[in-house]
Amino acid sequence: MDPALSPKPRFGATPDEWHVPLSAGQVTLAEAVADLRLVGGGQAEVPLLVQLVENPKFRIPGFDLFHGRVGLDDHDCIHVLLGRGIRPKDEAFVIGFTMGSTHRVGSSEERLFSFIAGNLYSGIYRFSNEDIAVFRDALRLGYISRCQALDQVDFRPYMNRSLAEARAALGIEADLLRAYYAIEGRRYPSSPESVRLTA
Repeated sequence: MDPALSPKPRFGATPDEWHVPLSAGQVTLAEAVADLRLVGGGQAEVPLLVQLVENPKFRIPGFDLFHGRVGLDDHDCIHVLLGRGIRPKDEAFVIGFTMGSTHRVGSSEERLFSFIAGNLYSGIYRFSNEDIAVFRDALRLGYISRCQALDQVDFRPYMNRSLAEARAALGIEADLLRAYYAIEGRRYPSSPESVRLTA
């Protein structure tokens, strides 16, 4: 296909820029996820360790090391519904909020995940100390949210609904997210993914 004819992302041309703000509630989940896939990487680009820790297809039957594991398609839906891009603090927030929404993550699990993400993950997947702080904030925010456990949601019935409708149906409180995002933006003023959250 001629590159000039290929679709252009609507919400940012590069992974660093891409972001569907909470204010874009009229966009459908399908439209937003399709836009994300124009700039985001696929499962093949994710290192094996990250997949072992975060992807449910690597779950050992009867044993859950980490709660809130989701496949890439569901992970993309959660990014969009939470109004997050695909930079490091965005990833940390999405993972933390998803884990927190299960109401099953204890302090040992939180510490172990933080250690793995901050020390054993490689390259762009490794969490900085700030990323770990965002992960921990998101874990608690997901826990106090009244949303459904996001790792248990079948997102397919929501794909043709607007983001605002899908959030309402799943119990994702946009006001709760906005309040935290304002704090995150003030806390990390040199972080583009944190500052743009209030747009």
